[in-house]
Amino acid sequence: MTSARRRPAGNPFRGRPGQSEGASGRRRTLAAVVIALASALVFSACSLPFLPSPTAKPTTNTVDPSVAASAPKGLESFYSQTVEWTSCDNGLQCGTVRVPLDYANPGSGEISLAVNKLPSTGKKLGSILVNPGGPGGSGVDFVRDAGSTHFTAKLRSSYDLVGFDPRGVKRSAPVKCMSDAERDAARAKVFHENTDEGLAAALAFNKSTAEQCAQQTGAVLGHVDTVSAAKDLDILRAITNQSKLNYLGFSYGTFLGSTYASLFPDNVGRVVLDGAVDPSISNAELTAGQARAFEQAIHTYVADCLRQSSCPLSGSVDNGVQEIRDLIQSINQNPQTAKDGRRVTVSDFINGIILPLYDNQSWPALTQALQGALSGDVSQMMRIADLGADRDPNGSYTSNSAFAFQAVNCLDYPMITDTPGMRAEEASLLKDSPTFGEFFAYGGVTCKDWPYKNTRTPAPVNYAGSAPIVVVGTTGDPATPYEWAQSLRKQLGNASLVTWQGEGHTAYGRSNSCVSSAVDNYFIDGTLPQDGVKC
Repeated sequence: MTSARRRPAGNPFRGRPGQSEGASGRRRTLAAVVIALASALVFSACSLPFLPSPTAKPTTNTVDPSVAASAPKGLESFYSQTVEWTSCDNGLQCGTVRVPLDYANPGSGEISLAVNKLPSTGKKLGSILVNPGGPGGSGVDFVRDAGSTHFTAKLRSSYDLVGFDPRGVKRSAPVKCMSDAERDAARAKVFHENTDEGLAAALAFNKSTAEQCAQQTGAVLGHVDTVSAAKDLDILRAITNQSKLNYLGFSYGTFLGSTYASLFPDNVGRVVLDGAVDPSISNAELTAGQARAFEQAIHTYVADCLRQSSCPLSGSVDNGVQEIRDLIQSINQNPQTAKDGRRVTVSDFINGIILPLYDNQSWPALTQALQGALSGDVSQMMRIADLGADRDPNGSYTSNSAFAFQAVNCLDYPMITDTPGMRAEEASLLKDSPTFGEFFAYGGVTCKDWPYKNTRTPAPVNYAGSAPIVVVGTTGDPATPYEWAQSLRKQLGNASLVTWQGEGHTAYGRSNSCVSSAVDNYFIDGTLPQDGVKC
């Protein structure tokens, strides 16, 4: 019997896997917020409205003429715009910023970016723009939900934290493709992509989905690439009245940050890139690197699990991993039903396993979910998958991150889309990761019939700025392998690498005082961490 194969829709960048809504998507990653998977599995997807208080008194932000003067020719009105900030979300301020739809033709139309800020609690040194990852992660949600907890009190005392939804994401000219009911239905689909018939069915489904995305999203779908987002970032720098960009990017946010550094080297201020993506590698190399890293992560998890009395696995580490593989294949052959009546396919099951691997504090939740699944109850695994897919228990999806991820990646990366190439990639991925490899294959299916072709070719970052950049890497990072941080640091040249010897994705906000002090001191005092320091 042939196996049903669908990729986990995680993303190599963001730090937690998500759902591709049946679009045969690749991986999407962490929103840099620590994954709160308590052993009781009490999940709550916070979705507070992005609305000002009815009694709020707006304040306006006028850009300093010297900052506005940094505008590239033809973009002066965007750099000098006045932003109205309105109180919102319990002490935050919210606003919108105009940017060109198409930077090649800035007079052809505009879109609006949603922004918010958490004001500093002490003597303000400036603003730090933050990006949680993705592509597809909402910086507005990140600052709203985790601004006061993920960042140290010391940093918050000195800086306003400014979040933004990049173009195509949630509130900023969002990519739209499906209704919530259609997303549920798409997640329940299974394609046998290792057969000609199954691959044809997957391609047909993705072509239909791409047509829906184009119809529902409009012209912005062709302009959500990372280069355009980096140009938006420079406008955001200006409207926060910063002559230099102060920026903290996680996961995909490091890719956005390094792209910015290439485009605007003279505008780089204090920039920290945590959970680094190597901009020089191809999509195939990126996929293979992540497959190997997740394989290592599942072995590390199993080794830890076997030391716990609650572990449902047995024998050696290899034996325990094989038990998980057997469980995956049983779901692969025969999807199960959760207590809520929904069908749990192997894609959701894989996402349920992968998501807790982004934070070792979430390993007990994975152990509990595996206990249930081995006993025939896949409900808890589905609840974790729902968290990754941003689905509330009531069936509402709180973000468009899966669709934004797909749209951005199809523009940012040339994909292997021919059948022989995808078959060869699958064979290679199976060697890289016997546990997960087959589910990371066939990523090219997503973009083969996408209405817009890629606009970028992977290349090393070209940074010639005078301000040093801090790169942070985690040795046990499954989503952005540590060697990517090492590579990015070398490409940047004028940079310093901080290493956290730990497990999980990204470091700042979830590691130790060594990492937080290195980052905080750089932002606050300008003290560059010693290159190669290990925490």
